[in-house]
Amino acid sequence: MLIRRERPSDTQTVRAVTAAAFEQVEHSAPPVEPDGVPGEATLVGWLRDDPGWVPELSLVAESGPSGAEVVGHVVATHGRLADRPTLGLGPLSVHPAHQGRGIGSALMHTLLGAADATGEPVVVLLGDPALYSRFGFVPAGGLGIESPDPAWGDYFQARTLSAWRAEYAGRFRYAASFDRL
Repeated sequence: MLIRRERPSDTQTVRAVTAAAFEQVEHSAPPVEPDGVPGEATLVGWLRDDPGWVPELSLVAESGPSGAEVVGHVVATHGRLADRPTLGLGPLSVHPAHQGRGIGSALMHTLLGAADATGEPVVVLLGDPALYSRFGFVPAGGLGIESPDPAWGDYFQARTLSAWRAEYAGRFRYAASFDRL
């Protein structure tokens, strides 16, 4: 398996992987386009055109018999935490035929390492605490980070990185494209 930066030629494959991954998720975003794919697949395309897009943090996993088949994707984009740009993670997708092989974990660890290496202070996400706690994510409220929707509770999580300072706390807002879902 190889984790690398997404290339322009990966756009359609990333959409297909994301759609396949989220078709099996009970709480996926509803379709927003006539093709009926889950909203997360469309969101990735919107994020590429968003001012919060960070090309270095749109990563794909290659695997498969040829060694060059895109089987997973993760992206983090800049949102705002109080008055600072801060990373919001998601979607994270692994094609169902390749799940359970550590691909999602490899994508997550690579993204967190890259974010830390570039001086980002924190990464936030909306997801199952039982899944993301193994990557060091904790309920964001405990760090003084307020979610865009208080109903999210402990599902809104944060992972502090080396540059984190407690004074960075505040209300988080995802990249504007998330508001379109």
